[in-house]
Amino acid sequence: MPKTDVSGLSMLGGETETASNPEEAVLEKVPSGHAGTDYVVRFTAPEFTSLCPMTGQPDFAHIVIDYIPNEWLVESKSLKLFLHSFRNHGAFHEDCSIYIAKRLVDLLQPKWLRIGAYWYPRGGIPIDVFWQTGKPPEGVWLPDQGVQSYRGRG
Repeated sequence: MPKTDVSGLSMLGGETETASNPEEAVLEKVPSGHAGTDYVVRFTAPEFTSLCPMTGQPDFAHIVIDYIPNEWLVESKSLKLFLHSFRNHGAFHEDCSIYIAKRLVDLLQPKWLRIGAYWYPRGGIPIDVFWQTGKPPEGVWLPDQGVQSYRGRG
């Protein structure tokens, strides 16, 4: 079984502070021990928060990120801290969602990536944001993201 090379990581195994904004947050990667094998990696962040850029009020989302690695995997602690860096950052739902996905694509150059950002209602309207890099490779099992559309009380 391949052993993941963690040399050069700055956050793993130590105390690390959350960046004050997403642009300053560090995302780290590790080599994939299974390059050449198509498989899906999923990260779920059911308690994602950011701020409304107009009112400063908190916005909440359930975010699901699926990707098919190429040569690299995202280091999960750095991803967690990156997502936490949005907590005091004001941006619209669409901007947060697409920025997360594009930062990961820039870092990892995956074979494929998709994000489903299921935002909770503010002002009575939920906003869901979906984006992917293109068609996934043939024959890869892609499970449903498992987040139901918002139904309210009825």
